[in-house]
Amino acid sequence: MAAPLFGRITVAIDGSANGRSALEFAIDLAKHYDSALVVLSIAPLMPVYVSSAEPYVPATVPESELARYRTIVDEACREAEAAGVTKCTGICDEGVVVDEILAHLEQHPTDLLVVGSRGLSAARRLLLGSVSTALVNHAPCPVLVVRPPTTKPSASAPR
Repeated sequence: MAAPLFGRITVAIDGSANGRSALEFAIDLAKHYDSALVVLSIAPLMPVYVSSAEPYVPATVPESELARYRTIVDEACREAEAAGVTKCTGICDEGVVVDEILAHLEQHPTDLLVVGSRGLSAARRLLLGSVSTALVNHAPCPVLVVRPPTTKPSASAPR
C-alpha cells in the first residue's frame, strides 16, 4: 500500500461556525487518508492600551482566553477520535494568530493546513485583514480554505 497523500493534516480552529466547518472537513480527510490530525487553536492576545496622557498603568490586565481555547481543542480531539481518527493531537497557544500558526507550521511541518473562511467582503478584508488570506500567502504547505456552506438554488428557481 502506498503512503497516504496527506500523512499529517493540521486544522486551525477558533470555536466559530467556520472553524467548525474546517474541523469537520479535516476529520473527513484524516479518516479518508488515515492521516495524523493536529488540531491547533491560538488564543488571541488581549492588548492593554494605555493613553500617553494617563499617569499610571491600570492594575487590571484582561484575563487570557487560553482556557476557553484549550476546551475547544479538547472537544475537537474527542470528536475526531469518536469519528474514527486514530492519531489526533491538540495544541493550544496564545499570541498573534497568523504569526503563531505560521511558527507552528515551521516547527512542525504538515502536508496540509485546513482553515475556515469568515467570508469577508473585499473591502472588509482590506481593512481588517484575513487570517485565511495571510495563511494562503505565507504558509509553507498547501492550505485548504473551507468556505461556509451556501444554499444551492432550487432547480425551479429562475437564473
